[in-house]
Amino acid sequence: MKILEVITPEQEKEFLMLPVRLYKNEPHWIRPLDKDILDVFDKVKNKAFRHGECIHWILVNDQQETIGRVAAFVNNKTVTKGNEQPTGGMGFFECIQDKAAAFMLFDACRKWLETRGMEAMDGPINFGNRDRWWGLLVEGFDREPNYQCNYNFSYYQDFFEAYGFQVYFYQFTFHRPVQGPLSPKLAVKAALAAKDPNYEFRYLRKNEMSKLPAYILSVYNKAWANRFENPELSMLQAQLIVKQMKPIMDRRLLYFGFYRGEPVSFFLSLPEINQVFKYVNGRLNWIGKIKFLWHALIKTNRKAFGILFGVAPEHQGKGLDGAMVMESRRVLQDEYKRYDEYEMNWIGDFNPKMINVVDQVGAKICKRHATYRKLFDETKPFKRAPILN
Repeated sequence: MKILEVITPEQEKEFLMLPVRLYKNEPHWIRPLDKDILDVFDKVKNKAFRHGECIHWILVNDQQETIGRVAAFVNNKTVTKGNEQPTGGMGFFECIQDKAAAFMLFDACRKWLETRGMEAMDGPINFGNRDRWWGLLVEGFDREPNYQCNYNFSYYQDFFEAYGFQVYFYQFTFHRPVQGPLSPKLAVKAALAAKDPNYEFRYLRKNEMSKLPAYILSVYNKAWANRFENPELSMLQAQLIVKQMKPIMDRRLLYFGFYRGEPVSFFLSLPEINQVFKYVNGRLNWIGKIKFLWHALIKTNRKAFGILFGVAPEHQGKGLDGAMVMESRRVLQDEYKRYDEYEMNWIGDFNPKMINVVDQVGAKICKRHATYRKLFDETKPFKRAPILN
């Protein structure tokens, strides 16, 4: 077996096509868009290259057949943030069911990271945004992956844990049908918020589209920035998020809480676009775009998924979470019956408050991803991700 750095178009194609061959008989796997994967390794399109570096490899056997792939990266913004040791990342791991091959890929990541001063690596994670390609699927193999979420073979878990990776945190995906009752506690919370006439809860209005980046920026930087390694959003980043959302956006899935006209909370969801992308086979060329438009037109997708939920600290404990959920219930259950099922992605086990909210919504865990950490010096004590207060 031999590790090859991906530097040629042929090797890049092998990096993309290996999963297609591996998962050809897996009914629940959905091929990611080639463009989405390639953009991660594009120094122009991936802004993480401004403060980091990345490498990716393929693994070939003696017959020069590709049997594995992986990437390693250093993001200088997160190397020491929240960590007791400099920590890099690895991801985009795919491999045949061969432990020696898997360990060869892990070793390549470790050696590359060690030469850059790293003392640990997290994986499988993304070189970029945390909401994409993050975590190893360890539960929920009977469900299709949401857009830009990892789906993998169950035997990968054995590879990671045998190599010495330990669970740093779990990410839960919760599911529930759109119709059906919610916890009475949410109505009590909504009633509490309603006592203050300065609050307003609703979905985004059509004439507010230009304000959406500012709304997201304001709430996110209060609710999430500088917590658990989350950097602040810039206006440019918020505008990019909205630009990426816009082609599939449904305003009736974007809920905000306002206090005296200023956004202080959000409950943001999108149509689950993998339910359409699964028909384009990874290629958004002209044929893929026609397929995409057709399935969007006939409304093939009946699933929505949550992307962001947060309340500014000074407004927490005042019932805003319940008020936003109850308003979305009124619209989605009574007025706008567009979706049949709903999933909430990327809820860390370190966030008990959010898990409590989801429990009140009546959703149950349907998928579990593990973000692993491997300490290079195994004599040092391993610590799980800290619980958010």
